[in-house]
Amino acid sequence: MIIKKERITKLNNNKISSGSYVLYWMQSSQREHYNHALEYSILQANRLDLPLLVYFGLTGDFPEANRRHYYFMLEGLKELESSLKDRGINILILNESPEIGAANLGLNASLIIVDGGYLKIERNWRKYVSENVKCPLIQVESNVVVPVETASVKEEYSAATLRRKLNKILDEFLVPLKSKQLEKGSYEIGIPSLNIKDIDKVIKDLKVDETVREAVFYKGGTNSALKNLNLFLKKKIDNFPQLRNDPTQDYLSHLSPYLHFGQISPLYIALEAIKTDSPGVESFLEELIVRRELSMNYIYYNPNYDSLDGLPEWPRKTLREHENDLREYIYTLEELEYAQTHDPYWNAAQKEMLVRGKMHGYMRMYWGKKILEWTETPEKAFKIALYLNNKYEIDGRDPNGYTGVAWCFGKHDRAWKERKIFGKVRYMNANGLKRKFKIDKYVEEIDEIEKLEG
Repeated sequence: MIIKKERITKLNNNKISSGSYVLYWMQSSQREHYNHALEYSILQANRLDLPLLVYFGLTGDFPEANRRHYYFMLEGLKELESSLKDRGINILILNESPEIGAANLGLNASLIIVDGGYLKIERNWRKYVSENVKCPLIQVESNVVVPVETASVKEEYSAATLRRKLNKILDEFLVPLKSKQLEKGSYEIGIPSLNIKDIDKVIKDLKVDETVREAVFYKGGTNSALKNLNLFLKKKIDNFPQLRNDPTQDYLSHLSPYLHFGQISPLYIALEAIKTDSPGVESFLEELIVRRELSMNYIYYNPNYDSLDGLPEWPRKTLREHENDLREYIYTLEELEYAQTHDPYWNAAQKEMLVRGKMHGYMRMYWGKKILEWTETPEKAFKIALYLNNKYEIDGRDPNGYTGVAWCFGKHDRAWKERKIFGKVRYMNANGLKRKFKIDKYVEEIDEIEKLEG
């Protein structure tokens, strides 16, 4: 088994210590299946003739996370415990901030491996550990097909500019990953792992915000992710290019919540899609690799990704120039949050997110554009869009979520014909939805779902 060197990054310059185990600090790649960081940890443990300790830090105060996010994640962690055990590996789950636990456990480790993280909080965690341990901290990227810094050394302007770079090297990274047997076994540290069998109890003990209930339409874990993938590849991928943007048709993969928590490998998804030889493969890989990894590029290279300051100069300038334009409708956060606008299509999109925990991708673009149109200032609109997205989407607080919101305000797009409020930022309206889709059917379907799921 070969893991490409581009996936592997030294986060400090420490030498391998004389420790009791190799530590795999699992955080963003929450899976046993097709996990480069896990397989690299096993390789290193075998090479050093040491047992392996897998650790996961479960903090109850991750920014903007609530019961919906934790419930889905804990469903996956329960399954992860079992799948690791089948390979003779135990996982130590502790109720503590991840970087504190990793640093403490690192005191007795010869080597620490961690998976890749892109958000500011994730990178700060890794920085803290790198500076507070005496052994090496090595990051292994497994949540992208092409490692971020390999794909590009700078923030890319658009999908077109990143696509050209990816296409030159993509085949080098479409390499299957084989699992390896752990020779020395799993390290028994003597610290009791958090019992996560009763998810409700865990959430209560963690004092998680419970104002948003779990989304019953999606069940967390790699097995559910693989079922969604298999269904998509068998019944949907052929028509994906033509129907993926139609909210009245279910031709999406529904994999984004699983990708968010690292419960499925994007590399595995890509390889399985390619095997189908479907006419829809190219379009699907555009979304899975180019568009998704464009969002990683944005988050990685632009520290202002969570504000309007992350936008290029042209949308910031044009939105400032039209900030005082008269708005026909202005809604409060509460009215938007509870889908109380004059627009039945926007309300349906918001309800879909409230109830299901995931909004159709095309409707999310329309949704974001209308928040800009119906809010006093672009800055306030941006904050509201992020707040709602991060609160209700299972995959909120995610590079794709931040980038998707930023796109509604002009990121990764070009200037269009100037109009009021939007300036040169792309505009969307209800008439466009009516022309393209049987959009009233979407409203009816969401209303039915709302009634059924309460």
